[in-house]
Amino acid sequence: VYTFAPEAEGHGTDAVIEAFHYNEGKIRGRVPIIKTIASAITIGSGGSAGREGPIAQIGAGFASYVATKLHLTPREREILVMVGTSAGIGSIFKAPFGGALFGSEVLYKRDYEVEVFIPALIATFIAYIIFSLFVGWSAIFETPHYVLIPAELPFYVILGIIMGIAARLYVITFYSARDHFFRRIRIPPHFKPVIGGFFVGIIGYYYPQVLATGYGALQLAMYGKLAIEAMLIIGILKIFATSSTVSSGGSGGVFAPSLVIGGMLGGVLGLFFKMLFPDIIVDPAVFVLIGMASFFAGAAKVPLASIVMVGEMTGNYYILAPAILASVFSYLVAGEYSIYEKQLDEKVVSPVHIPEYLSSILVSIKSKDALTMDAPVITMDSTLWEAKELMLKRKRLSLIVTENGNHFKGIITIHDILKEPFHLWELKKVSELVKYPQAYVTLADDILTALGRMMEYKLFCIAVVNNDKDKKVVGEIEYRDIIKAIYYKTKE
Repeated sequence: VYTFAPEAEGHGTDAVIEAFHYNEGKIRGRVPIIKTIASAITIGSGGSAGREGPIAQIGAGFASYVATKLHLTPREREILVMVGTSAGIGSIFKAPFGGALFGSEVLYKRDYEVEVFIPALIATFIAYIIFSLFVGWSAIFETPHYVLIPAELPFYVILGIIMGIAARLYVITFYSARDHFFRRIRIPPHFKPVIGGFFVGIIGYYYPQVLATGYGALQLAMYGKLAIEAMLIIGILKIFATSSTVSSGGSGGVFAPSLVIGGMLGGVLGLFFKMLFPDIIVDPAVFVLIGMASFFAGAAKVPLASIVMVGEMTGNYYILAPAILASVFSYLVAGEYSIYEKQLDEKVVSPVHIPEYLSSILVSIKSKDALTMDAPVITMDSTLWEAKELMLKRKRLSLIVTENGNHFKGIITIHDILKEPFHLWELKKVSELVKYPQAYVTLADDILTALGRMMEYKLFCIAVVNNDKDKKVVGEIEYRDIIKAIYYKTKE
């Protein structure tokens, strides 16, 4: 990885998110190949990691390659990259609907990439069908039958709150291991996964349930075949094993470990509630399922995808109501903590969407709300010397030129004056040098139009007139006026 594609280290999803926001969806063609090999070795040898991160980056990498070969626009490539991510995740976890939601949701902590969802839904179901033709159609997990009992709902709220706290601790541990340990070790990065693997090996020697994806232990917990002590130990050790594997640079995802951590801690709470309230809690094993969904919802900031994916992975849709309740509280309690550090808060701060948001703001502000009334104006019959003096007095590089009762005629700039011989400045009239008769906007025009005119004529200011017929100058707009208008608009 570190020799051929350093961006393939770690869980991979962050690299996809970063490519979407900052690199027009461009991913080098070698990345999916290197990611496939490295992830197979990491997970196959027992590294505590999942398949979500690798398949996200693999799917995104192939999508980026196809988009480049088809000469798609940057925006189309960005969308296609997330579609590839969704298709990979939706197929390998047999959760097509959840996979489409994941690709739309994972980019932001409090927003969605709506344009991704429909193409992702189509691609994900196609990928799911092809994948299932080879590996079978059964769900990832087998779960006992579950019936919703309203009296249990308050316990799911408590579960959600505890999962939110646990998600915070998971994120803190994960990135502390990376930033305060592995990155401070002064050795070539190629050897750091070896150190991480050594720690995982020690843990796995005593508790092999934490190795690889950990789905075997999770399946036992769903059937109530693990003691409360075993689930607590496995859940805690899985945090440290995953941090050692992925934070050291090992290639693997964090979704599967999150399911195991959440499921084990949820199972612990389920048995604990059963001991305290045996008449209310009928099946404590269902807390394993709710713990899986709610923990990842808080840790990854993907509540909708978590709820739906766990339902699809287990084939048990009766858990949706309690999963929604617990996931909402987990998401809120976890706050800004996210296992995906490249996530942005909202679309408005993404470089991808800044142009469209800025355009919408500029269109919503009219010239009459941004103009400066006290504009320096000079008449057509004034001399170049008088124009130069007014520019010096008002510290301007250009002046609005009028005629016949403030009727707009154009703009004269200091550059135009300086091109004329000095001895002619008192003889020549402004009318001989005036240019840009279209460098104006009306009171009804928006400031996007004003900005376009300023850029078209390469001017620092343009005139504002009452209307296109009279062209009576009522003020001017400079770049600083536009900046101030945007600032005050965003403060409303």
